[in-house]
Amino acid sequence: MAKKRAPKGKKITLKTAKNCLRISSDGRLRLDLSKMGITTFPKCILKLAHVDELDLSRNRLKKIPSDIQNFQKLCWLDLHSNQLEELPEAIGTLQNLFYLNICNNKLTTPNLPEGLNLLKNLRILNLGLNCLESIPNSLGTLKELQEIGLFDNALTTIPDSVKKLPKLKKLNAKRNPFPDLTEQEEHADSTERMETLHLVQEKDPCSCLKLSQDERNKMEKLQNVILSPSKKPRFPSLFTPNSPAKDNQEEWRLR
Repeated sequence: MAKKRAPKGKKITLKTAKNCLRISSDGRLRLDLSKMGITTFPKCILKLAHVDELDLSRNRLKKIPSDIQNFQKLCWLDLHSNQLEELPEAIGTLQNLFYLNICNNKLTTPNLPEGLNLLKNLRILNLGLNCLESIPNSLGTLKELQEIGLFDNALTTIPDSVKKLPKLKKLNAKRNPFPDLTEQEEHADSTERMETLHLVQEKDPCSCLKLSQDERNKMEKLQNVILSPSKKPRFPSLFTPNSPAKDNQEEWRLR
C-alpha cells in the first residue's frame, strides 16, 4: 500500500497577503495570516516588509527563516500555536519589537537563540506551552520586559536575573515542575497575589499584632502542606495547536 503524503499547506500569494492587511485599533499596519494552514513561511510577504505587525499564529510552521530580519519596522510579532522547534538568530535584529508571542510551539532551551537578548525594547514575551527545561540568565538583560509567560514548560527554577527585572509586573510560571510548593507559589502570577488584610492598622504600636500574624501564617502554611493534593506537571506536547485549552494565552494579546 502506498504511503500517504502529508497534506500540503495553503499556498499564500502576494495578492492573498495584500488582502490580509489590516489597520489595528492604534493605527498600525498589520498583516494577519493567522489560521490559514500555512506550513512554510511565505516568501512573497517579504514584499510587505514595511508592516508594523505580523500575525502568523495558529498555523503549522516548523521554521522561521532568517529573512525575518527584513521586517525592520516590526513592533508586534505573533507566532503562537505553530510547530516551531527553533527561532533564527536574525530575530535579534528586530530592534523595534516590543511584543513577541511564541507560545504553544516545540521550543527547547538549546534552540532559544542568543539573539533574543538583543531585543532591548521588548516589553511582553510569551514562552508558555513549550518544552523549555531552563531559562537563560541572559534574558535578564532585557530591562524593558514587563510581562513574561513561562507557564506549562518543564522548568525547575527561574534565574534571579529574570525575576528581578526592574520593570517586571507579571510573571506567569504556572504548571511547571518546581521542586516544592513554596517555589511554585513564589512564581505564581503576580496579578493574582493578594496582600493579607488586617483589622488593626499596622502602624499601631501593638507588638502582639505581629506575633499573632506570624503564628497565623505558620498555621496556614502547615495546613496547605497537609491538605493540598499533589499535582503532576502538564506538558505542551500533549496538546494540539488549536486546542481550546490554549484560549487562555489570548490574554497576552496586547490591546
